[in-house]
Amino acid sequence: MRTMQFDVAIIGGGPAGMAAALSARKAGASVVILERDVRLGGILNQCIHQGFGLHYFGEEMTGPEYADRFRKMVEAEDITVLLESMVLSLGKDKSVTVLSPTYGLCKIQARAIVLAMGCRERTAGAIALAGSRPAGIYTAGMAQKICNIDGYLVGKEVVILGSGDIGLIMARRMTTEGAKVKLVLELMPYSSGLKRNIVQCLDDYGIPIKYSHTVTRVEGSPALSGIYYAPVGADRKPVLEKEEFVPCDTLLLSVGLIPENDLLSGLDVEMSRITQGAVVDENRMTSINGVFSCGNVLHVHDLVDNVSEEAEIAGKAAAEYARNITRTNVEYVSVSATDGVRYALPQRVSKGEGKVRVFFRVGDVYKNCKLVAECGGKQVFSKKFMVLAPGEMGSFEIDRSALDGDMVVRLER
Repeated sequence: MRTMQFDVAIIGGGPAGMAAALSARKAGASVVILERDVRLGGILNQCIHQGFGLHYFGEEMTGPEYADRFRKMVEAEDITVLLESMVLSLGKDKSVTVLSPTYGLCKIQARAIVLAMGCRERTAGAIALAGSRPAGIYTAGMAQKICNIDGYLVGKEVVILGSGDIGLIMARRMTTEGAKVKLVLELMPYSSGLKRNIVQCLDDYGIPIKYSHTVTRVEGSPALSGIYYAPVGADRKPVLEKEEFVPCDTLLLSVGLIPENDLLSGLDVEMSRITQGAVVDENRMTSINGVFSCGNVLHVHDLVDNVSEEAEIAGKAAAEYARNITRTNVEYVSVSATDGVRYALPQRVSKGEGKVRVFFRVGDVYKNCKLVAECGGKQVFSKKFMVLAPGEMGSFEIDRSALDGDMVVRLER
């Protein structure tokens, strides 16, 4: 088996992987990107709508344009890229076993690893959707690929379950392609997508959304002929006596994303039950020294610009670790969330000088509230908000010199 050596091996060639690679290379490391697709860019290649790059590049771009900008930056650097390469396993010695059309079964021996595999969609099976499995049931991302990459319209009469950003964007996309989006159903009393997508993708096209509703069963064989839906109670269980039927030939599922962390099953990486990603420090290093995680494989982001910025942190830190220039004997404080804050990340922060940015996401819609961060019983940050919603990730900066105890992030209402 052929073995190749690099300072930093990056698994995933999407926006996180490319940004991490550029940052690691800038820090002087030899870098390889391992990507299973035929080209770099990840999910951005099928996201043909506008809204990318405003924060990172200062201009509005489509997903393919954003990916192409990064792809050209990668090509201009001395970065090895292995496409159509499937990572089979990770070793505790930071070895990566890869199946590549160029090198066959080979091994990458790295000094540091950056995990940038992104996330996958929840399927009908994952949410235990009742009924048979007729043709016409798709995840929103798969429908997006079929429409935007392959050039086919998946259906004419559409119902969407879930109000995640991909589902909202596909409601607009299906409408502009001539389909009729009859209804969007959302289990929660609020949307899990960005507010701007509710306005631009539903309100602007007159597409109705029903909160606190869900699909109870599907009908049709061999193809979908309609769905039954009902309101849900406070326990999130459907009230079946209020069930209604909607004829349709397509059901799109936008019911959540799962970080793609299957490769970590053989490693003793500490995982977060809330984010379903690794527990990391401010440099995005996991509980295993030299293994870093960034982007949607760490926690699901709502803006790709934030993915790129986070990946730069991980890439630079991985290069410094590989070149033995990281701090030693680091003392950490833990970061936890409570009282309305669903999670805060990073979950641990090292003491020292300089500032660190903490990201957070709330668990419900809160109005006229105050976000508070406390260390050792002392308040180190506070800010009032008119509204905080689960669909939008927030962040704040703290000075590490104030870290004299474990940090707790919470809401005051």
